[in-house]
Amino acid sequence: MKKAKVLFVSQEMAKYMPDTEMSLICRNLPQYIQENGKEIRCFMPKYGLINERRNQLHEVIRLSGMNLIIDDTDHPLIIKVASIQAARLQVYFIDNEEFFQRKSLFADDAGKEFDDNEDRMIFFARGVLETVKKLRWSPDIVHCQGWFTSLLPLYLKKTFYEDPLFAKSKVVYSLFDNSISNPFSKDFINKVHFDGISQSDLQSISKGADWVSVNKLAIDQADGIIYGSEHIHPELIAYSEQAKIPILSYQSPDDYLQAYADFYDSLLD
Repeated sequence: MKKAKVLFVSQEMAKYMPDTEMSLICRNLPQYIQENGKEIRCFMPKYGLINERRNQLHEVIRLSGMNLIIDDTDHPLIIKVASIQAARLQVYFIDNEEFFQRKSLFADDAGKEFDDNEDRMIFFARGVLETVKKLRWSPDIVHCQGWFTSLLPLYLKKTFYEDPLFAKSKVVYSLFDNSISNPFSKDFINKVHFDGISQSDLQSISKGADWVSVNKLAIDQADGIIYGSEHIHPELIAYSEQAKIPILSYQSPDDYLQAYADFYDSLLD
């Protein structure tokens, strides 16, 4: 029997980012899943605050070089990679000089959220899937963690669904309580629209997009939901329950690993 394959797409990961509830899960879970017999790949954004020299990141030339068009503008896709030797993990980083060179995640030092966060998340989601295609790697589970990954389920299920690599992929989406305040622009729905996506697929953001609605957009395309934080926005809990898909409730930091592994297996049965 072939090994099941799990693609982890994470908003942040410990070692490269400060320790948070999300970053620690995104760091420890892939190691556990790999050690328990599954093949894994990990992706995250290459934020400017990640020290490339200290973490020994290097560009993968054969995967870089593609341009992604967002709002009629070309944006070069750069792929970098690093290893966590102790865990035998390889991590791929989605990079672009315009989007990911700044020394903070989603807001400047004064707390003002970046106006182009919506373009950055589109670029990240599409960049991950285009890179996985180049790797010719077919995931059985795609686990997206954090609102910054919320567009990936849509693109996988609607734009890339005809690709044999993704035809049978199950999407797991983790909800967390970390949020942004500013709504997205009125043009966001047009920017998100891409091949294979219909207006009905974008119903969750049709009346305006914000942090809650992009999470709903991910839930719309997910095959399973995980509550990654103890306190999830009530509107997202209600929306998840209405979706009538499997939900894994919040697991304590001491014993979530096997529960997540079992949840994956339940979707593959």
